Amino acid sequence: MTHLPAGVLSGTDYHYLIKRAKEEGYALPAVNVTGTNSVNAVLETAAKNNADVIIQLSAGGAQFYGGKGHPDSFNTRVLGAISAAQHVHLLAEHYGVCVVLHTDHANKDLIPWVEALIDYSEDLFRDQGIPFFTSHMLDLSEEPIDFNLEESARLLKRLSAIDMSLEIELGITGGEEDGVGSEDNLNNPSLYTQSEDCLRAYEALSPLGHFSLAASFGNVHGVYKPGNVQLRPEILKAAQELVQQRCKTDPKPLDLVFHGGSGSSKEHIKEAISHGVFKMNIDTDLQFAFARAIADTLEQNPKAFKYQVDPETGTPYKKIYDPRSFLRDGEKGIVERLTESFNVLGSAGKSLAF
Repeated sequence: MTHLPAGVLSGTDYHYLIKRAKEEGYALPAVNVTGTNSVNAVLETAAKNNADVIIQLSAGGAQFYGGKGHPDSFNTRVLGAISAAQHVHLLAEHYGVCVVLHTDHANKDLIPWVEALIDYSEDLFRDQGIPFFTSHMLDLSEEPIDFNLEESARLLKRLSAIDMSLEIELGITGGEEDGVGSEDNLNNPSLYTQSEDCLRAYEALSPLGHFSLAASFGNVHGVYKPGNVQLRPEILKAAQELVQQRCKTDPKPLDLVFHGGSGSSKEHIKEAISHGVFKMNIDTDLQFAFARAIADTLEQNPKAFKYQVDPETGTPYKKIYDPRSFLRDGEKGIVERLTESFNVLGSAGKSLAF
C-alpha cells in the first residue's frame, strides 16, 4: 500500500486517494466550512478517526471567511477562499491527515470567481510547484449541456496544467446550496441524470485531465420530510456501465460525487458508494450539529447571555459568554456528527497519510 504525505493533496496523489477509496469501497465526507472554527473541527475529527477528508468552500462561505462587512463582495470571496486555503495548508500536515481542498457549487455567474482562484494557484504553482486547491467545482447543470461541457473543458485545460482537478455536475441536485439552486425544483425531472450525458462528459473531458462528476440520482440539498426525496442509486450504476462498454475502460470509470447527502439513509449511501461514489457532501447536518451544541449551552446558562454578572448572586459569567467557550461547544458538535459520517462512509481508520 502506498502512503501519501499528510497535508493538502493534488495531482497524482489525489488520483491515488480516489482509486483506493473506490477499490476498498469507502467514501470521504466533503464538509463545507465558513471559518476557522469549522475548519479546525473538521481536521480534529479526521485526526481522531485516522481518516482523510475533503474540506470545501462555497462562494458564500468564502465571502463569510473573508468578512461579510467588506463592501467589495467579489474580492472578499476571492481573498476569503485564499485565506482559508492558506489556513488549511498550514494546519493539515500538523493534524497528520490527507486533505482534499475543494470549492463547491459555482454556477455561470460565479465562473469569474473560480477563474480568479485559478490565477492564484497558477502563481503559486510557478513559485512552489503546488496549487492552492486540489480541485474546483463548476456547476453548470442548469445550462445547456453543450455550454456546460465547453466551459468545463476550457477550465479543465488550465487546471490540469497545474495538477488540479475539476468537478462538474450533470442533472440538477434539488434544493438550494448557499444561493445556488432553488427549493422550488424538487420535482424537476432533471434530478435524474441521463447515462448518455455522462458518456458525453467522459468523452469530452477525460482526454484533457482529471474530472469528477456529480451525477444526480434524485438527491437534494438540505433535509426534507420523509418521502419528499426519491433516491435512485441505480442511475449511477447504469452510467458507469455505459461508459465502460462504449469507451472500453476498467469497471467504474467515473469518479462520482454524492451531493445533498445530509439525511440520506445508510442503505442508499452504501449503494451509491458501491457504484463508484468516492465523495459525499455533508453540510446541513453539520450546521445543525454546530448550532444545536451552542443552543444547549445557551439553554443551560440563560443568565450568562443576558448579564455579565448575575444580578442576584454577583457571580461573573465571563467564562461562559467568552466566545471561545461556546464556539468550542459548537466544534464538539461537529466532531460528534462528523465522526458518525466517517463511520457510515467506511473511511474511519483508512487514512493514507504517513
